[in-house]
Order: sequence, then structure tokens, then C-alpha cells
Amino acid sequence: MALIILWDIDHTLIDNAGVSKEIYAAAFEAVAHCQPSGPAVTAGRTDRLIMREMFDRDGLAQPAWNTVQAALEAAGRERLEELRLRGRALPGARDALIAVAQEPGIISSVLTGNIAANARMKLAAFGLEGLVDLEVGAYGADYLERAALVPVACDRIRAAYSVPEGTAVALIGDTPRDVEAALTNSARIVAVATGVNSAAELREAGATVVLADLIDTTALIAHLKSWASEHH
Repeated sequence: MALIILWDIDHTLIDNAGVSKEIYAAAFEAVAHCQPSGPAVTAGRTDRLIMREMFDRDGLAQPAWNTVQAALEAAGRERLEELRLRGRALPGARDALIAVAQEPGIISSVLTGNIAANARMKLAAFGLEGLVDLEVGAYGADYLERAALVPVACDRIRAAYSVPEGTAVALIGDTPRDVEAALTNSARIVAVATGVNSAAELREAGATVVLADLIDTTALIAHLKSWASEHH
């Protein structure tokens, strides 16, 4: 039995308590030398897309991505303690990650709009970083659109693990963009209504499995195992 699980981070595993928007604003200011005209629009977008939209909105030329990424990394590093103080791991997140990590045949990583350094920082703030294989995840620096990240993670996982071709893939996330990323790539989706989108909105986006949160670990594992055995 084999299954690839790709977790979203913000509002799925952790509540960043507004620290994310502060990271984008600080990175923008570091590069543009002026404050952005408004907060970043996030909702399942990648860091590449978020920052591009901020520069577009303010009528500024697009800086080189490596400049933007360095600014995002610095802004993230500076806010680790702030995140630890204000944010939290969401209910059930730690237990869900542990349960998935203990299942034989399941490879657990991340598919997140965050750049890799900030994804690691956010999980590390709550001691979650050792529960997933971050080396094979897909991140906001890889592509503009979230849906393009699914093959990236799968390729990295296949290169690192001897995973059979056609192994089932499941995304776990909280936005319609997570649902779209899964469906576009013929992957499964567990949508959790722990972000701004309601269970009804996630169903409307096409999710068939929608959970209120990650507290019921047994139910989550049952869904994942059923998908893995279908492909077996």
C-alpha cells in the first residue's frame, strides 16, 4: 500500500495569527523601499503570485525573484518568535501528522504557497517540522500557480523514494485553490474548514471529503487508507 500525502500549512496545520501578512508587507518594503498600499491577498496563493500581485497593484516593476525570495526569507526569520507567541498549531494537527507518519507506505510531505525557508520556520515554531519530509515538498518558489506544484512534489518524492508509478496522491488543505490543485492533477483532496472557507464552499469547489478540523484522526486515516488500497 502506497500513498503520497501533501499538507498545506497555513490555516490547515497552523494559525499564523496575521504574521504571514506582516512577512509579505516587510518583504515588499525591503525591496520597494515603500510600504504596500494594502495587505497581501493570500487565500491559497503561492508566495510568487502574492508578491507579484502586490507589485502590480502598486504599479511597480517586478523585481528579480531571487531578490524577493531573499527578502521573504529575512522577514520570516525575524518573525519566528512573534509567530510562536501569537500563532498556534491547529487542533488535531500534531496528532494527525504523527498518525500519518506512523502508517507504513505513506509518504508525508508539504504542498504550500510558502517558500521553503518560511514553510520550515512556520512548522518549527510549533515543533512540527520533523513530522513531514520537507526535502521532497513543493513550495511557493517553484511556480506561480498552486496546481503546478503537485507534479513538482511527486517528482521529488519519486526521486527520493522507490514509489511505484501511479501511486495515489492526496492533498490536505483549506482553500478552493487546494481543491483545484488536487482535481487538476487527478489527486484526492481532504478539505478542512479551518480557514476562511466554509465546508459548503469547499464542497462547491469539488471536495468530496470535507472535515471540520483535524481532530478526528481515525476518520482522516480511514479516508487515506481507502484511497491507498484502491490503487493497490
